[in-house]
Amino acid sequence: MTNSWRFSTLGDRHRALGSNLEDWSGMGTAWSYDGDPDAEYMAIRTKAGLMDVSGLKKVHITGPAASHVIERATTRNMEKLMPGRSVYATMLNDAGKFIDDCVIYRTGPNAFMVVHGSGGAHEQLTMAATGRDVAIRFDDNLHDLSLQGPLAVDYLEKHVPGIRQLPYFAQMQTSLFGKPAMISRTGYTGERGYELFVRGQDAPMIWDRILDEGKSMGIIPCRFTTLDMLRTESYLLFFPFDNSEMYPFDNEGPGDTLWELGLDFTVSPGKVGFRGAEEHYRLKGKERFKIWGLKLEGTNVPGNGAPVFQNGKKVGVVTQAMYSPLNKHNIAIARLPVDCANNGTKLVVNCATHGEIAATSHSMPFYDVEKKRRTAKD
Repeated sequence: MTNSWRFSTLGDRHRALGSNLEDWSGMGTAWSYDGDPDAEYMAIRTKAGLMDVSGLKKVHITGPAASHVIERATTRNMEKLMPGRSVYATMLNDAGKFIDDCVIYRTGPNAFMVVHGSGGAHEQLTMAATGRDVAIRFDDNLHDLSLQGPLAVDYLEKHVPGIRQLPYFAQMQTSLFGKPAMISRTGYTGERGYELFVRGQDAPMIWDRILDEGKSMGIIPCRFTTLDMLRTESYLLFFPFDNSEMYPFDNEGPGDTLWELGLDFTVSPGKVGFRGAEEHYRLKGKERFKIWGLKLEGTNVPGNGAPVFQNGKKVGVVTQAMYSPLNKHNIAIARLPVDCANNGTKLVVNCATHGEIAATSHSMPFYDVEKKRRTAKD
């Protein structure tokens, strides 16, 4: 934790569960617990699990120019985002390359909250705000507890009127256990889930009460890295762990396009004027690689960075892999040549631990392809 300068009020809870609080984005984060990670994965897929994702950074943007700042800094059209709703967005540099992703919450006509990870979002927003009638405030007191899984709504509806009717990517200002909260129907698991934005001083009580009351429903605490299993199945990228910042090109600096990452859908139709827009559109059709899926034979899971070979030649790299004890598939996210971005190309992953693993290219997501679970309306 030598680089940590932000602190979750749940640190003692994580230590009691066996975490050493590894640094992520400046905050000691529960990358590991003493328990079984497969059990945590199964809880979220079949019941519900509670995670502390407070390491995500929360930035409030308010004032008459707030929407203009976000229009310039991100790929989304803010005129279509109404108060009470949120949207997933990306940010680019002047070269049209990805620098961060975020969820934008519109909390009022001139008020937004941008939640992002370890990329350059805060700097991008601050730059876009220069000379504008807007205030930007980094909020490190606001904690984010993520309750994810099919039973999350069954638990929350006992305490929050109207939570079952809350649409996907919508949020409500409410209370939980008598404390102020913003509850958002978002998450990073591919399941129906909710993020509970609460004050740091309230987070321990809320954490304890959910786990105590939810125990009979099978709700358990889950480490942060359980997300790696869930996101692999659900095609959710994690900067910089799937990016060229981690796996550099041979002859150029880091920076991936949205076309390469499969994130071009985050650009609102016809939108121009955001940073990097001209280069983004120019780079369409000039992909150097594609983020794509692999189906692997057997149950041995290759490590991150395992090289991918085609006909004896290295052509790509695995960025994240997992074996699902529920769905019985061995799968991976990989950086592959464009001509392998299809269904059925035969490849080989060379794992330092398990040796050669036969693989076949496959589109993503692997799980809940039509995204019916996360968007369910009942």
